[in-house]
Amino acid sequence: MTTPTTFWRLAGVSYVQYVTKASSTVRAALKEPAKSKAMAQEAFGYNRSHWTGGEQGGKTKVDALKSVGK
Repeated sequence: MTTPTTFWRLAGVSYVQYVTKASSTVRAALKEPAKSKAMAQEAFGYNRSHWTGGEQGGKTKVDALKSVGK
């Protein structure tokens, strides 16, 4: 008996990658004014803090996921 697998796994992507792509596609297919509202929700904002010796350092704003590890 074979183990069932989801189609996104067969495509070689993670669940998070699949959901991100699917939600972006749905937002792009919407008509105005729903499209503008949905696109505004797509933006995100995170803060990052550096910890040294158990003390929290200054916060920096993260505006792109590829800059998180730097």
